[in-house]
Amino acid sequence: MDGTITGDTITDGTSTDDAIVIEGLVKRYGDLDALAGIDLRVPSGTVMALLGPNGAGKTTAVRVLTTLITPTEGSARVLGLDVVAEADDLRARIGASGQYAAVDEYLTGFENLEMVGRLYHLGTRAARSRARELLDRFDLAEAGDRPVKGYSGGMRRRLDLAGALVAEPEVLFLDEPTTGLDPRARLSLWDVIDDLVSRGTTLLLTTQYMDEAERLADDVAVIDRGRVIARGTADALKERIGGERIELSVENGTDLDRIRSVLGDVSAGDIDVNVKARRVTFPVDAGADSLVDALTRLSRADIEVFDVGLRRPTMDEVFLTLTGREVDGDDGAAKEKDR
Repeated sequence: MDGTITGDTITDGTSTDDAIVIEGLVKRYGDLDALAGIDLRVPSGTVMALLGPNGAGKTTAVRVLTTLITPTEGSARVLGLDVVAEADDLRARIGASGQYAAVDEYLTGFENLEMVGRLYHLGTRAARSRARELLDRFDLAEAGDRPVKGYSGGMRRRLDLAGALVAEPEVLFLDEPTTGLDPRARLSLWDVIDDLVSRGTTLLLTTQYMDEAERLADDVAVIDRGRVIARGTADALKERIGGERIELSVENGTDLDRIRSVLGDVSAGDIDVNVKARRVTFPVDAGADSLVDALTRLSRADIEVFDVGLRRPTMDEVFLTLTGREVDGDDGAAKEKDR
């Protein structure tokens, strides 16, 4: 999907009905603005990822949209319903799964889903039928009659997501859906999400994982300190920060400051030097021609390079460029870039 830039927003130029409309949304706790004036629209049948570190405001936004808390200022509508004035009607049409699996570990998987069905006022037969259907769909049929306390983390997450689908919601909110899962469980849950999207569900998910946003979302909204600072497809966001990049590695003892000087006229932006990894990365405008130019200049300067490549920017670099901070992959906390 191609993207175009309009102000701080990158769009693909399409027009469709919006399942979610957020205007000037503020949520204030004392002197802290957890949300500082968010404007966002999510077209029906698409996947929107809210990308940002812990504390950026992602979960607060989801809690407002799912009617769990009320905003301080601004408005939000989901499926045309106001999240405050029409909250009761809205709850019957949406589903939500939080950061932690909200399941009763002393009940079986089947009993958990049956209970959710009864809470949605399904009859006994309908609730049981829906529970079995979802257990099959989420590859939990064999474990369905076992207590949840014996489930793995990935199984619990799938069960929690199944519970969010009992009432066949038109819009689904997933808050950090793969936090704490191992790589195999993450991939499995991604497949489940793909299936939901193929069935026409509108999905808004929050994540601190760059690869997850890129893999799942039609559109990505980068959130930092309670504000949407950029929005667009992953490709459009990458183009925004400079297209292709040259990444090269040098031997120990190489003067890295000298490399900055040699490559200054080749780079289209800041030259990032990772002293510990002996790696130099910088954006370029001319792709392969810039790569040849860089290698020629380094050779003339007698600077030996043992690894070099031309690549597109990563979503981590997008976040770093837009915010001046990077996301710690271990715990998702953003930290200031040491320049």
